[in-house]
Parts: sequence; structure tokens; C-alpha cells
Amino acid sequence: MKHFKVLFLLAAVVLALGAFGFAAAQDAAPSGDLEIFSWWTGGGEATGLEALIAAFSEMYPDVNIINSAVAGGSGVNARAVLTTRMLGGDPPDTFQVHAGEELNAVWVRANLMAPLNDIYEANGWMDQFPAGLLDLISDDAGNIYVVPVNIHRSNVLWYVPSILESWGVTVPADWNEFLTSTCPTLQAAGVTPLSVGENWTQVHLWENVALAQLGAEGYNGLWDGTTSWTSPEVQGVFDTFGQILDCSNEDRNALSWQDASQQVIDGNAAFNVMGDWAAGFFIADLGLVPNEGFGWAATPGTDGVFNMLSDTFGLPNAAPHPENVAAWLSFLGTAEAQDIFNPLKGSLPANTTADIGNTELYNAYFQDAYEDWTTNAIVGSLAHGAVAPPAFSNGFANIISSYASDRDSANAAANAATLGLQTGMGG
Repeated sequence: MKHFKVLFLLAAVVLALGAFGFAAAQDAAPSGDLEIFSWWTGGGEATGLEALIAAFSEMYPDVNIINSAVAGGSGVNARAVLTTRMLGGDPPDTFQVHAGEELNAVWVRANLMAPLNDIYEANGWMDQFPAGLLDLISDDAGNIYVVPVNIHRSNVLWYVPSILESWGVTVPADWNEFLTSTCPTLQAAGVTPLSVGENWTQVHLWENVALAQLGAEGYNGLWDGTTSWTSPEVQGVFDTFGQILDCSNEDRNALSWQDASQQVIDGNAAFNVMGDWAAGFFIADLGLVPNEGFGWAATPGTDGVFNMLSDTFGLPNAAPHPENVAAWLSFLGTAEAQDIFNPLKGSLPANTTADIGNTELYNAYFQDAYEDWTTNAIVGSLAHGAVAPPAFSNGFANIISSYASDRDSANAAANAATLGLQTGMGG
């Protein structure tokens, strides 16, 4: 049954691919190499990238695709390799980067990326991508630097409905309910209440605790300077975060995000906080059906808010094969390409003309997420590059690592405030 479900999804994607093949032909036929650099090496994200490459190769058979993916969740390893290559004069033709400060504070500020306005205008995209998303990938002069392939949601709580029912617990409305009721009940039954993975997933968890504790306005204030890192409220975020860690697995630093997600599916843990690439893992890798094999909710206390991030690709100024990159980017931004990729990746299409209403492509999870994307308040992810420069994000990861050991909330908040001053953040 698992394999049948995966094949059915792939068949729907192939139908989209077939429809696309007749619509996307261009006058010039590019040839030669195209190196695509990403961190998509497993799960639905790797399957989605492979589907995109297959579609592009069918359109342009004379282009030799070099899939230079570097393993490591959220790009923690890939970004280090990319920095070495970009600064060493050996850029890939195109690379994956998160929309927002991960792009702007490094590659755009260093003048290493080519504007893509001509590609947007040629394809009629200026009205097809959300204005707020375009703002995240543009400079003050209106130059657009990347093409978004998706919209992801950070603040998702995953569980298995039938297993949760067998333990006699329900989805907690907020972290106070989780700590005072859900966690003790599950621990008494010998169940791990919350599965947590390696360091970057802990930062991911922290940002969603902060969103719950501070609200959207207070959370946004961490990035624009209106919320002080040393305030009692932010210290309280660290306090709550520490208590939540006490309800998690002790081997968290040894687990990948997939490992932590698998703990829930296997019935070894009740909940996991992860972005909706977990949906791609559940659907494409495990063949699970939404609302049966897995369930979801906004992370406790964040109902009505959508914590977003977006994967994008751009054109480095020194790319060896810019014509091939232009063809690749012109493909990625289309509704047809995004309908190939996102049902496998677990994300929403960024292009608003995509066929999101097609329930053969976009199942119940996507329909629910799309409703929230179009109606909720929107904030940006810290762990995934939207709101803070990498200098801050990398330093904050070290703060989280130290806090997980010493549980000193005042010290963590003070160190975050200092880091903010050092990296140009407010607060």
C-alpha cells in the first residue's frame, strides 16, 4: 500500500510534467553543463529536485545537469561549502538559498549576484508572486535576485492521531498545557512527549516557542529592535524552552530531523515540531496519508500565525554557464514546475497561478496550509534565513547549544543581545 500511494503521487506529478513539456519550449536550446548546488539529499526534497531535473532535462536534453547536493538539514553544511566556493572564485552555476537575510545580508550585499528582473518581466511573474515575498528577495532599488520555488511553514506540530488517542492525550493549545498536562501524562506512560533533533532543529523549536510567548508583534520586534533581548519576556522564552527540552529525548543532538520525525511515526514520541518538509518525508518517503498516517496543527500558542520561509535559486555573477542558469530559473518560477516540485517537497507553490486547488496534487495537508498562508498573520523564520543575517543565526545556534547545557536564561538572553549589536540586529 505504501508503494502504491507514492506511485500514485508520482503519476500525478508526471501528468503535470507532460502538460508542461508543450508549454515551455524556448527559441534557443541551451547546451553544456549546469551545476545545481543545494542541500536536498534525502526525503521528499531530493525526490522533488530529481523530478524538476527530469522535467528540465526533457525540455533541454543537451544540458548536462550536475546535481551538487551537500547533505545536512537546513543547509548547515552546504552553506559552509558554498562560502568557500563563492569566495574562492569557484561558484556553482546556481545555488539554493533561503529568501530574506540569508540571501541579502551576504550574497547581495557582497555584490555577487546578478539581478533577475529581465527574467521576471519576460515570464510575466511580477504579478504572480506575493508582494511580501518579492520584498524579501529584492534590494532597495527594486532589483530581484532569486526565483522562489516554494513557501514552507516552520510552526507545525506533527503527531499520529490514532497513537495520540491510545495514550489519552490531545493536541495542546499552548505550551503551558503541554508542560502542565500533556508532558507529565506521557512521561508517566513511558512515552517521550516531544522528539527533538540536532542543534538547528532546536533553534527551529526555539523560534516557535518565542512566537507563542511573544506573539507576532513581539516576535517581529526581535528583528527590528522593538523587543529587547534582555526583557523579562524574552528571558521567559528561554525558561519555557528549557522546560520543553526537559520533555524531550536526551539523545537529541544525535538525531537528524528525519530521525526525530520518524520517532513520532514509530510511536516512540508523541509530538515533533518541524517545518512542513516533514510532510514531504511522510508522503514521499513513507507513503503516509494525511489525517491517517500523520496529523498536524500549528505549534502550541501560534494558531493564526504562519511562520514562513522560502527556498530560492539565483544566478551568481561569475556563474560559468549563465545562459543555462537563465533557462533553469525561467523553468523554476513557472506554475507548472512548482506543481511538479511542491507536492513532493511538502511545501506550497510560491507562484500564485499554480494549481493549488488540484487535490490530486495537493492533498489535505496542503489545502489546510494554503488556507492558513492566505489568511494568517505572516512572520519570518530565524532558523531558515528570513529575518536575521547568517552571522546572527550562526551565533545564536551556539547560544542555544550552550543553553541546552547550562539552562541560564539570563545569560542566554544577554548573549543574544550582544550578538544582535555585533551583527547589526536590533534589541
